[in-house]
Amino acid sequence: MPFDLLADTDKKIVEKYGVWGEKSMYGKKYMGTLRKTFLIDENGKIVKIFDKVKVAEHADEVLQAFGEK
Repeated sequence: MPFDLLADTDKKIVEKYGVWGEKSMYGKKYMGTLRKTFLIDENGKIVKIFDKVKVAEHADEVLQAFGEK
């Protein structure tokens, strides 16, 4: 892919982007990373946000956004 990937081990980025929040699984609530994807251009501008990402379809969505599919 023609972009860098990011590792946010101290949670500073997820908090700034608003994607650290309450989740639930099997009735249990916990804090975690919410599934969103941000496409950011070479100038640092967010050009597209994918909310509530579904893993099975997401790769195709991102490729379509890049105009590669």
